Amino acid sequence: MKVSLRWLADYVDIKLTPRELAERLTMAGLEVNGIQTVGDTWENVVVGEVAAVNRHPQADRLTLVTVDLGVERITVVCGAPNVGSGQRVAFARIGARLINGHTAEAMSLKPAKIRGVVSEGMVCSEKELGISDNHEEILVLPSEAPIGMALGAYLGDTVLDLGITPNRPDCLSVTGIAREIAALTGEPLRLPQIAYEESEDLINSFVSVDITEPDLCPRYCASLITGIKVAPSPTWLQRRLNSYGMRPINNVVDVTNYVMLEYGQPLHGFDYHKLKGRQIIVRRAEHGETITAIDGTVRRLNPDLLVIADKEETIAVAGIMGCMDSEVTQETEAVLLESANFNQVAVRRGCGYLQFQSEASIRFDKGLNSELPLTPLKRATQLLLELAGGRAAEGVIDVYPGKAKPRPILFPTREVERLTGLEADTGEMLRVLRSLGFGCRTNDSGSQISVSVPYWRSDIRCSADLVEEIVRIIGYERIPVTRLSSSLPLQRTELSSPVQLSNLKKQLRGILTGFGFQEILTYSLVSLAKLEKLSPKLELETPPLKVANPMTKEQEYLRTSLRAGILATLAHNQKFESAGIRLFEIGKVFLMKGKDLPEEREMLCAVLSGSRLELSWHTRKKMLDFFDAKGVAESLLNQSGLEERFDTSDDTTLFPGRGADIIVAEDKVGIVGELHPEVAQAFELSGSAYLIEVDLEKLLTQVRGTKKHRSIPRFPSITRDIALVVDEPVTYRSVENTIRSFPLVTQVTLFDLYRGEQISSGKKSFAIRIIYQSLSRTLTDEEVDRTQRQMLDMLQRELGAFLRQ
Repeated sequence: MKVSLRWLADYVDIKLTPRELAERLTMAGLEVNGIQTVGDTWENVVVGEVAAVNRHPQADRLTLVTVDLGVERITVVCGAPNVGSGQRVAFARIGARLINGHTAEAMSLKPAKIRGVVSEGMVCSEKELGISDNHEEILVLPSEAPIGMALGAYLGDTVLDLGITPNRPDCLSVTGIAREIAALTGEPLRLPQIAYEESEDLINSFVSVDITEPDLCPRYCASLITGIKVAPSPTWLQRRLNSYGMRPINNVVDVTNYVMLEYGQPLHGFDYHKLKGRQIIVRRAEHGETITAIDGTVRRLNPDLLVIADKEETIAVAGIMGCMDSEVTQETEAVLLESANFNQVAVRRGCGYLQFQSEASIRFDKGLNSELPLTPLKRATQLLLELAGGRAAEGVIDVYPGKAKPRPILFPTREVERLTGLEADTGEMLRVLRSLGFGCRTNDSGSQISVSVPYWRSDIRCSADLVEEIVRIIGYERIPVTRLSSSLPLQRTELSSPVQLSNLKKQLRGILTGFGFQEILTYSLVSLAKLEKLSPKLELETPPLKVANPMTKEQEYLRTSLRAGILATLAHNQKFESAGIRLFEIGKVFLMKGKDLPEEREMLCAVLSGSRLELSWHTRKKMLDFFDAKGVAESLLNQSGLEERFDTSDDTTLFPGRGADIIVAEDKVGIVGELHPEVAQAFELSGSAYLIEVDLEKLLTQVRGTKKHRSIPRFPSITRDIALVVDEPVTYRSVENTIRSFPLVTQVTLFDLYRGEQISSGKKSFAIRIIYQSLSRTLTDEEVDRTQRQMLDMLQRELGAFLRQ
């Protein structure tokens, strides 16, 4: 939300500097994200008066304009068609920093000779000053603009960019921010005085309103102005809309946008003479119904959408967009102004379905109070009469099926100290609450306040909310700082406790980030198509649970795996990063359990892709492979105090023969392997990718609470290298398991794998280093030789292995 300090000054006196004000607002819960100063670059630009306009001797479309600057007069060449004698204009002297009207680049103004006439200055347009994109006409200032005054002092402004939280829709308005400033600074709040003349013709004789869906439209208000003249808005109104990034259109549309910014209530204007049957009907859209939006696009509606219709057709989608059939044009002579309250969920779903969001829908989405529409409607009617002329019908239409009796909040004054420790007297509490618009009545003892919540504060529900209001206005810095009254409770240490799981996740995060991985967070809701991509056959092994009211088709199902989200993120990152990418996520998956609620299981998923090292002149480019992923998985388990083994995996997401199940204590806790090429293609991945997935809840049951100490061996070891020839189907894991079955073996390492001419076809050779060691004595060569002969005999019998000659 952007807010102009010049506009705010209409409602409250601001004596703080912009930075001081930004700090006060931020500390009160309205974070100021930025401060933009308009006009700080307008050096050497002053207010001047056009003293004379003469024809250029060498060009029909150019004029010679003499500008009175108070202390001197300067004649310059001008091509604007709207320049006229007596106008107050923005005049730039030589050296001024402006925006080039043709290239939109910054420039420094220099003397120029145009068709034989030297021009030493410029009468500026709004584009050259950076106010808007209007370059065809010069900026004409109000007649009261002081001649010779610096333009920055007269027209400059400061705009605060506020980050408004979803619970404060009242602050999506200038009056809402002004009310906050008044409460923080103690200055009085000045709201516009609303009054206008009405004709003798009752509005009910012109139009009626029927609400068929009161749950979706609790209130609908409307006024009627006839005999108007649609024209461009005055400069002051256009300038204020421009400061908020809104494009001025005409006085009718601009008034509705202006009042929306002023009060936070969206409004809409219908061309009254285009309404059929003189009736407004608020209903659900019909099956197959279509509309032509104001932007000219044809949109198909469904019955979940709330629409505004006349007797024959839809004329607007409630709270979201208007239709071309009823829009205000230059020929419009009568306008029906709408100010209504629409259900926030209905508007949010409608925006999602139509893939369209507007300033109006943003405000409805936050949940506006049904008491709000009437005052902004009267304010818009007043402004429209002032700017477009015409006559207002007597009264307004106010159909209010959702009216509820307001209930005051009984607020014990001791709650402030009880919840925050801040000591504040009742008088100070009353001052704060009344400055924010709350009605207050105290009991005889002053220990309790009956608080009436103003209609614009839909976020106040209970006494705790009132405590927050009081404390944030008084200042959070006044909350006393004290020590804890007692020691913190001890953490539970059971293996299945949430604390233990949290500690495990923290440990795994540290290990993975140490390996260069980056943690990501993806949505728990995914599409069915994305989950199906995880299998080459596009079939789901575990059916997902569908959400009853999904926001979009991309978020219809609860995820049964973290794989889809992390692979989609990898594909996105590959478009911007050519080096190696390592990502991981720790989160919950949701597995169906019949008609019961789904099982929520904590999982870890990681993915590796690309080059192993960064590009460098002294290393060759090597790509990440299966063994990098396997090494990460081994480190995760080993640093958690676990011993693992790997078995061949049949997981369909992995490339057959290049994936492994991770086994801990005979229980499968995860997988590791190369992604199946068809899965990689489905996610539009470039190159090979390697996946790691671990079930953290299974892993938690294997993690020991305490690590056991093992002494460093006192006696020397003996190393032997052997080369074994085995059949191609024999795995290294089976060979290693056989070797490790001998008690004197402490370490087994594969350091070479050979296939080639020196061994028979269908065979392969493992070069293995074996380390023998005893914890109780020094081994002799004879003992090691005897053990190794027994080992080779067992390998021969069980696996058909023999020593390579």
